[in-house]
Amino acid sequence: MLKIILVISSILFFESPSFSQDEYFLTLRYDKVNLRQGPSREYPVKIFYKKKFLPVLVQDKSDNFRKIRDHENNTGWIHISQLSKKKSAIVIDDNLIMFKKPTIYSRPLVILRKGRLSKIIRCKDDWCKVKTSGYKGWLKKESLWGLL
Repeated sequence: MLKIILVISSILFFESPSFSQDEYFLTLRYDKVNLRQGPSREYPVKIFYKKKFLPVLVQDKSDNFRKIRDHENNTGWIHISQLSKKKSAIVIDDNLIMFKKPTIYSRPLVILRKGRLSKIIRCKDDWCKVKTSGYKGWLKKESLWGLL
């Protein structure tokens, strides 16, 4: 009985609240991508994405289609040819400060609003160096959602 309780508690403790181990991030390859209701071109389009490099969380697969979830919790199916491994993220905290160096004691460069798309240059420890709207700087990882 004690072993069962330990196994269950360890599963609950180590389980990630945002996504499971089988899920992974990709980004949209083009400026126009269709999110479909099912895993084929026969299914109707649910949403038209119009943002290249938008990060999506892949949750399942069926043939050449991937079931994805976006940062607004919309789910549906996208053909694998429409996805890429380029690194990008969405800012999930409002009024996020971008810093010149990976420390809060460095010079602030710009304040980013929630929903801002940023291309990831590289990440280390708790920080990611990003490029967005002509600015390059460092953001806290905890304030980003996407392929880091």
